[in-house]
Amino acid sequence: MKLAEIISLLEQSAPLDYQESWDNAGLQVGQPDSEVSDILLCIDVTEQVLDEALESGCQLVVSHHPLIFHGLKTLRGGSSVERCVMKAIKHDIAVYSAHTNMDNWLQGGVNARIARKIGLEHCEPLVPAPGHMQAGSGMIGELPHPEDETSFLLRVKDTFRVPCLKMTRLLGKPVRKVALCGGAGSFLLPQAIDKGADVFVSADFKYHEFFQAESRIVIADIGHYESEQYTKEIFFELISKKIPTFAIHFSKADGSPVNYL
Repeated sequence: MKLAEIISLLEQSAPLDYQESWDNAGLQVGQPDSEVSDILLCIDVTEQVLDEALESGCQLVVSHHPLIFHGLKTLRGGSSVERCVMKAIKHDIAVYSAHTNMDNWLQGGVNARIARKIGLEHCEPLVPAPGHMQAGSGMIGELPHPEDETSFLLRVKDTFRVPCLKMTRLLGKPVRKVALCGGAGSFLLPQAIDKGADVFVSADFKYHEFFQAESRIVIADIGHYESEQYTKEIFFELISKKIPTFAIHFSKADGSPVNYL
């Protein structure tokens, strides 16, 4: 199958128009008319992931985070990004990334997947995307039944395999309304508070941003990779649903660069 056909399949659900202005989703390396029979799915493109793609005979790596965020002035191998681009080109491995366009796809994107894992109902975006009925930033929904704060946070910790969950102090009230944002979502905290969320599940909060909860909401920082890890499931389902016989591999080399002692 042509790479362009696979790209079209992914972008039918999460078109590039959904991505944020600062993002660089889309085809990172490769030719749209190249043939693809095996795909490797990951969150981040690393040298180890590309080695895995090479060993598995994959002609395409589909990632969540773009390999290239900023322009490259040289290709001399002086950085991991340069080395990855050089390796991908040398071995004819295409790289395609679906980032904030996949985050912002309301029906089945990253935040919708997180909401499903948590068990939320009646979900809507924290911030609707202007001009796009099916796109928006973050998500808020309700649990079927109220849960104790500690029980809810422990369930989230287990569901997302979080080694260390950072949070603000508990407020001593049941959790019913939950806001969320995969990856770095602190910019949506005001909207989560305004919409009456009891807990905001996201990642990458800075120290002083935790004070902004102001005892009105519980911030649960579960880690960037941890919050977005299930994006690979979305890629798999989108591709395998249309091409059930395709060889799709989940990267074993993929993982968070953050370690805990």
